[in-house]
Amino acid sequence: MLSIVQSIPGLVWAYQFDGDSRSCRRLPPDATRADLGDEQTGFRWLHLNLADQRVAAFLEEFSKLPTQVVTALTTHETHASITLEDGMIYGTLVDFQREFDEETRDIGWLHFAVCDNLLITTRLQPLRSIDRVRAAVEKNPARYRQPIDIFELIVAEFQRTLISLVIELTEELNQIEDVVYGATTRDERRRLAPVRRTVVRLHRHLRTVLTLLRRAAAADEDEMPEGFHDVSGRLTSRLEAVDHDVYALQDRARLLHEEIDSKLSSETNRHLYILSLMTAFLLPPSLVTGFFGMNTEALPFAHAEHGTLYAFGLMTLSVGGAWWLLRRAGIL
Repeated sequence: MLSIVQSIPGLVWAYQFDGDSRSCRRLPPDATRADLGDEQTGFRWLHLNLADQRVAAFLEEFSKLPTQVVTALTTHETHASITLEDGMIYGTLVDFQREFDEETRDIGWLHFAVCDNLLITTRLQPLRSIDRVRAAVEKNPARYRQPIDIFELIVAEFQRTLISLVIELTEELNQIEDVVYGATTRDERRRLAPVRRTVVRLHRHLRTVLTLLRRAAAADEDEMPEGFHDVSGRLTSRLEAVDHDVYALQDRARLLHEEIDSKLSSETNRHLYILSLMTAFLLPPSLVTGFFGMNTEALPFAHAEHGTLYAFGLMTLSVGGAWWLLRRAGIL
């Protein structure tokens, strides 16, 4: 039991799982450190908010948490990591932030540590997947016999979140694709750019988590928590399936961007072709008007009765000559 009896800093929620009754009890928001108890037949799950600066000092009072675990739980680094050591697993997982009234696509970070009978998770911003984990735990607590089961659920919910995002992004790509392959030409790169950026970030973080899970699964069994080997195998299969979908979405977005560039390039070339023809047709008349605008002596038709009409005739002939030359050259 912890030495100082006072409220738990940064507490978002805390659950006490009873191993005998296969049930869980949620501690009140104003729970004190003494309320955590020292259960032997179950385990505890603490979810803390790192916005409270006292969280680090609170975690240091757990004698079973080494210094490196406390550091992993309170870090503000933004990269995924999974470390196995002395039967514990700790690190950082990727998630997506959640606002009060909506879900976002902004990347968030969940720090975790799994010990014998203790699971601690910390975060800075509200996250999407972790809230679903809490709802699943309250719905059926009997499914979770040890902390590693909650860890598996957290990664599984992250995978489900990825699937929902893939569906959303696929629908956005479908809408962009309908415009790109439609009758009208419109620049859809402004709409496509955030979709591509989101897909690239998804793929990068997903590949990182997959690599970390494979590396952790290859560690010595003495370093693994009980049941982690089976859990890592199931999670790897889950993430590999969604990784294939994310990769296909990334490839599709890239090809769609290339198609947009191709259509815009074709449209630009068509405009340049029209401008070139206009230049070719207008250049001879410009030479004629330039010649008669020199204001020098002995200009043709300067004193003729219909001189202006003759000049217009020369311009018309020059346009006809330009048209004939372009036809002979195969440009028209």
